Amino acid sequence: MEPQYFDRDVSWLSFNHRVLKEASDPKVPVFERLRFIAIYSSNLDEFFRVRVAGIRRIQKIGLKKINKKLDIKPNKLLQEIKEKVNIQLDEFGNVLREHVLKDLEKEGFFILKPDALTDAQSRAALFYFKESVMAFLQPYILDITSRKPFLDNRAMYLALTLKHHTSGEIRHAYLNIPTNKLPRFLKLPSDQNNHCYIYLDDIIRLHLDFVFPDYEVVESCSIKLNKDADLLIEDEYSGDLVAKIQKQIKKRNLGVPSRFLFDRSVSDELKEKLVSTFDLSEDDLVPGGRYHNLYDFFQLSNPLKKELEYEPMPAVHYKSIDAHRSIFDAIDESDMMLHFPYHSYNYILQFFNQAAIDPYVTEIKITFYRMAANSFIGDALISAATNGKKVTVFIELKARFDEANNLVWAERMQDAGIKVIYSIPGLKVHAKIAIVKKELEDGSIRHYSFFGTGNMNESTAKIYSDFGLLTSHTELGQELNSVFKYLYKKKEPKTLDNILVSQFNMIDRFIEMIDQEITNAKAGKKARIVIKLNNLQETAMIDKLYEASCAGVKIEMIVRSICCLIPGIKGLSENITVRRIVDRYLEHARIFLFHNDGKEKIFMGSADWMSRNLKNRIEVTFPIYDESLKTLVSNILNLQLTDNVKAVMLNEKMEHVPVVAGNDKLIRAQMESYDYIKSL
Repeated sequence: MEPQYFDRDVSWLSFNHRVLKEASDPKVPVFERLRFIAIYSSNLDEFFRVRVAGIRRIQKIGLKKINKKLDIKPNKLLQEIKEKVNIQLDEFGNVLREHVLKDLEKEGFFILKPDALTDAQSRAALFYFKESVMAFLQPYILDITSRKPFLDNRAMYLALTLKHHTSGEIRHAYLNIPTNKLPRFLKLPSDQNNHCYIYLDDIIRLHLDFVFPDYEVVESCSIKLNKDADLLIEDEYSGDLVAKIQKQIKKRNLGVPSRFLFDRSVSDELKEKLVSTFDLSEDDLVPGGRYHNLYDFFQLSNPLKKELEYEPMPAVHYKSIDAHRSIFDAIDESDMMLHFPYHSYNYILQFFNQAAIDPYVTEIKITFYRMAANSFIGDALISAATNGKKVTVFIELKARFDEANNLVWAERMQDAGIKVIYSIPGLKVHAKIAIVKKELEDGSIRHYSFFGTGNMNESTAKIYSDFGLLTSHTELGQELNSVFKYLYKKKEPKTLDNILVSQFNMIDRFIEMIDQEITNAKAGKKARIVIKLNNLQETAMIDKLYEASCAGVKIEMIVRSICCLIPGIKGLSENITVRRIVDRYLEHARIFLFHNDGKEKIFMGSADWMSRNLKNRIEVTFPIYDESLKTLVSNILNLQLTDNVKAVMLNEKMEHVPVVAGNDKLIRAQMESYDYIKSL
């Protein structure tokens, strides 16, 4: 049978719909449901800025197909995306209005409409408007104002129909909603039992007579323009890449339209005026609700009872590390596997903090993909350099939407004497790796290695579910050091017998291990593969899994987001299952388990099975050798494979099929994982 695939963008929309389902689940605490609304909105916004914008670019240059193998035509795909998004947005609006906000109101939390304000609240809104808002308003009356009309990317505006008080002349205008300068919500005076807020948008609506004193406001509706925000960096092998990045960041606001979102109540006349003014096409137009950019709900904190949020899960201490004064002594005793956010991320900070002051540490090497804005690791590296240690940092300047922050840190570290290596032209370095070199009493050097599945970022470590391995394993350290030599000196590794590195041996080694399972299945032996990924798109790897399925290999997959593999097709993928888990933490770890005739091989790392990860990035996937750690990872995988609370199965129609518990014990993998980690 010919291989078949889901489209990657439609698959991603399916994942985001799963996020929306968390917002509609009454079992989820209501403030968490509001946050899932914000996550859905933020995800969709980036999808239009990057993916839809990319398809539009392909459409614009006249290519007939996006991918010849998958027979995907840009016009047809854009139409399918638009139809699915419109259906989802209708559901989104209903979930927000009829469920989340109403449930919040039952608890005494209100986001008030302008006509619901008390006199005291109206006075507070007026005072705030005159004191804080007016300074940032920039009204534009079309066909009168001299400057060229322009909408900032992702910014919100009110589009208006105005009628002149004296002449009766009709004009059209737009007015910015300055959420880049002010909070989206203002807390209003209310009695002690209630907490009342109002949108910044509505504060402006209430006082438009200050902005347009000569006009009656006949109509006002919210609009927003998404533009192509993907950095179009030409990665030549010459030129100043840093300067290019800085230049492109400044240009990001000038991208071509990818979505014009407007309040569906807008009049035809005003909509036509906006379309002509901003040179929009029918494909750009996406009807929405009264309010946009609802990821701003992240700004709202819970002022009510704690039961309206998830129960706190204090980070767990790692007893084997705490038993030693030095984290390096602990690693000498055995490998350490940290599972975030269940374990405290402070152990990673300890690793770098102790390295910074240990007199026997001679050198530190590390890669950064997305640095925290206030990175304690960055500060520790600066201290290490100040203390005379050789510190080399590879920092990826092409990490989408984090380029500016990474650049700031790069400059700070350079000023401290750290050797900073920037992006490799034509490649992104996505590996999460570090080495600390320490001189021993006999004069030899020991490598203390860190391998991670997630970014060296203490902020995201609180919400991303990831693993980090700390080890002094000699061969792993030597091979990791050879990867750093490639990053810094472009010297290709001679031998990689243990770790898998994209560009060198990763694809071949994965295929080799799948082939071994195929051989075992054909020999009548037990053959099983478990793969946990964020995204699965690379067709060559999917084809290999199809081949394994046809040979009788049992393949269990946990794929959070994009999944182009179609499970359950007789004669192709009937031995493959795919499940998604969406819960309070973002599932982010990549894990690969091969039964290997009872001698299990487990690898973990930074690489999804996407073309970009396997072919256009430097990724590192590492083996787990310690038997107790293999048991730990295998047990956590099994918890996810038996989740019957937050897991859904993906069927051949890309539908989410709930896992029915029946009489079985309810297993919520993230909560069970936390309890398991606490028990160790």
